[in-house]
Amino acid sequence: MAKKSDNYYFENFIQCVECGCQAAKMLEENLANFEVSRLSENLDELHKIEHDADKKKHEMMAVLVKAFITPIEREDIILLSQSIDEVTDQIEDVLIRIYINNVHTIRPEALQFTKVIIRCCKVLKEIMEEFANFKKSKTLHGLIIEINALEEEGDRLFIDSMRRLHTEVTDPLEIIAWREIYNFLEKCCDACEHVADAVESVIMKNT
Repeated sequence: MAKKSDNYYFENFIQCVECGCQAAKMLEENLANFEVSRLSENLDELHKIEHDADKKKHEMMAVLVKAFITPIEREDIILLSQSIDEVTDQIEDVLIRIYINNVHTIRPEALQFTKVIIRCCKVLKEIMEEFANFKKSKTLHGLIIEINALEEEGDRLFIDSMRRLHTEVTDPLEIIAWREIYNFLEKCCDACEHVADAVESVIMKNT
């Protein structure tokens, strides 16, 4: 169990992952109930979550600068914090691409992607909730494997989505727009896996 003085870092990781979970749910809601007229407003709402995540990250960095002893290496704390922040950033980027590409209809594969991303974020939160006890945990390894499997599911969905896009759509502008959007959806899954990889690296270094 982490010492009380160490809990701040682990709690901050959880809070930042929760921002990613909120962003993923908001992205799914926006795409499932898509309204072009509300897209700018919804983008502002999603950006508030991303801004909150940034604020939590910067608060932790301020604490880290003054810390004499940390529960894990400073470089690992920074890497984890930046990796977690990237999850929320990538989710926001999906909606930004839908906005700037002037998308009017959401393809069904995009909704499938959001469900995978939500599952990734859910497992990621479970990982961070268990992380403080990483030296004794019996579940962390399995959760990391689960993230890896979800990322592979995202890869397969990306390939299938791109294939359908190029076989079913004839409008070149629509193809260009959705190629970019699918790329950013896939990056969301990658970002979650990067956090899990960073956690696994910390475990290997400290046990």
